[in-house]
Amino acid sequence: MARPIKFRKVEFFPKSTYFVPWGKAKCKISETVLKVEELEAMRLKDIEELNQEECAEKMQVSRQTFQNIIDSARRKVAVALTQGNAIRISGGNYTTNFCKFKCFDCGELYEVNYEQDRLLCPVCGSQRVLCSKKADFCTKWCKNNKCE
Repeated sequence: MARPIKFRKVEFFPKSTYFVPWGKAKCKISETVLKVEELEAMRLKDIEELNQEECAEKMQVSRQTFQNIIDSARRKVAVALTQGNAIRISGGNYTTNFCKFKCFDCGELYEVNYEQDRLLCPVCGSQRVLCSKKADFCTKWCKNNKCE
């Protein structure tokens, strides 16, 4: 029996999660799904220019697992670019220190690093806030996260 997949730590979530090639009929576009942790691996290695050990440490995985993640990500992006596929960033096995919170006094929704213990509403300063995972209103990023 295979070991369960360990959650990978992710710090960045893109605002745009779907990329489509220009000039290709929508009915002829195939889709390549890039997992959230695969994008994070590429960001850490290729943009932040961290070495493999630093990347693996940030994502809380082994160096070999990090290498497998980034190899998969680069392969998917290369295939999408050479074949003219759309790229959708979605899913995966990841966790984050970020969680969406909701203020029950003013209704503000905001994102916070819950390890910082900064659980005051940034708009009204109220302490009557709740993590979206517990309040069950986060629909985008908390699905696979461990917001506790």
